[in-house]
Parts: sequence; structure tokens; C-alpha cells
Amino acid sequence: MSATLSKTTHSSKPALEVRNLSRIFDVGGGILRKARPLRACEDINLIVERGEVLGIVGESGSGKTTLSRMMLGLMKPTAGEILIDGRPIHSIDRHELSRKIQPIFQDPYSSLNPRKTIGQIITLPLEAHGIGTQSERNLALEQIMSEVGLPPRLKHSYPSQLSGGQRQRVAIARALIIKPEILICDEPTSALDVSVQAQILNLLKDLRASHNLTYLFITHDLGILDYVADKVAVMYMGRIVELGTARTILAAPRHPYAQALLGSVLTPEPELDLPDLHLGRGFPDPLNPPTGCSFHPRCLKAFAPCAQIRPQTIHQTGHSIECHLYPSDQTGD
Repeated sequence: MSATLSKTTHSSKPALEVRNLSRIFDVGGGILRKARPLRACEDINLIVERGEVLGIVGESGSGKTTLSRMMLGLMKPTAGEILIDGRPIHSIDRHELSRKIQPIFQDPYSSLNPRKTIGQIITLPLEAHGIGTQSERNLALEQIMSEVGLPPRLKHSYPSQLSGGQRQRVAIARALIIKPEILICDEPTSALDVSVQAQILNLLKDLRASHNLTYLFITHDLGILDYVADKVAVMYMGRIVELGTARTILAAPRHPYAQALLGSVLTPEPELDLPDLHLGRGFPDPLNPPTGCSFHPRCLKAFAPCAQIRPQTIHQTGHSIECHLYPSDQTGD
């Protein structure tokens, strides 16, 4: 008897919670050389309520993708825990986990099997989970293709016959067909033309409303988060240096790195990961991180304590920042 396709009953817990999460890789090493630690993520704390969009922003190497892989259950953390609906991720069966949380990747072409038709690609999750009869799967295929704006005739086509925007719609349909609660969108529009980006972002917004979805939206572009996000986490060298509502951070970011990211939105260069941040020295070597605040070698506002002492995270209602410029008694509102 095949499984039925139905929405999971929601609990009162946050959709996703991350507690003191870290991931350390041992790099290099050998007979005569000791391996060195690379702290890809360090002491990450996040709460994402049901139906929210959390944007995670930072340069390449900041730890965004490592964090997303741990949330998908593809990588085990070195320390800390991830909870989905209040349940530790390690206690959730892999099949159940994949029905709760699904990814949408940056390059839709590389994530689609070129030898399968669009219909086969989209319905593959149903087959993998043994969900529905063939007629029920065909009906689900028709419904989800309609929702994401794909003409029915394309179900017999192959990925190479589709445009970039159409392929990303296929990837979204494949993720949604088993009715997950959470989507992790890892740079889902960066490989697309600007006009197509807007279409995909509008689609994701509409699907969020119609399916009550929770999004983690990973990007290097704060301009995109201005359009889709409720909250924003700014990552630098594996740490969250500022976290707050999208309105607050995008209107008046406090951390110098977040300020540099926001300033770069105005002069984007599509072929680059991120426009010039005008911060002088490039991204530091994660195998040889700076002492004190990891951002201080590039920070235009650095002063004496920054090079020696790691700043504490200052917490306020709905906002946190890790920076010596904001001592705990002067953060304001």
C-alpha cells in the first residue's frame, strides 16, 4: 500500500532552531605535519519561526553553505545541535527529514539529471518515498507544474531543452512535490539573468504564502533579502556578526561588515561573487584566523581592543551584534 501525500501536522515549536552549532574541519596533516583546524561554523544560534524567511548573507568562505548542509542533515556538526519542530535532527529518520526540509540549489542544471524527463525528475521524490499510485503521482505532477508556472507539455522535455529560469522552476517543483515545511534556498537566483531573477523571487514569495513555507535564503546579495526576508543573519568567518529583522539591518546595519555589504549592493558586478567592498585586504586565511575580532584587519573602524579581544555578542529584543563598537550599555534600540 502506497503512502499518502499530506502535510505534516505542525507543532507549536519553531520550525528550525540552531543551538551553539559549530563545524570544524581538520585540514592537511600527515606523517610529519599536524592537521590544522578550519572553523567553518562557530557557535551559531538561530531561531526560525514557522512561515518566516531568514536570510543568511556573507562572502564566499563565510560558512553559509556549511551551515545549510548541516541543516539538511548532510553533514554532522562538531558541536551543538539542530532542532526541527523541537526534535533533534539526529533523531529524525532520513526519509522523514527529507519530507520536512528540502534544498533548492544555485545551479539548477547541475542538480537535474540530464537523462531523465522533467516529469520523471519532479516525481522522483514521490517514487523514492513510495508516495501515491501512478495516477496520483501524475495528478500531483500536473498540479505542481501549474503552481510553478511550467506548461504541461514540458513534462516530456529534458533539462537541456529548457531555459535557466525554467530549470529553476523544475528544481522548485521537485522540492515542493512532497510538501516539505522548510526550503533551504542556496543562491537560487545567482545563476539567472536579472529579469528572470525577479520572476523566481516572485514565485518563491507566492509559494511561501500558499504553502505556509519556511525559508532559509542563503545569498551574498543584501538587495535580494530586502525583497524576500523577514530576518537577516550576517556571517563572517563562520560566525554570525549581526542578526536582526530585515527592516532594521537593511535600513541601518550596525556591524562594519554588514555596512560594507549594504554599500556594495549599489554597484553589483554579475560575474563576481560580491562587488568590491572597499575594505582593503581580502578575506583572511581561515586556517590562520586573526586574533581578537576576525574582521579587524579589514575594518575601517577598528580600534585597540579589536586586535586582541574577541567581542561578546550583545543581545537585544530581536537583534544581536558582535562588535566592540557597541558595548552592552550603549547598544541603543
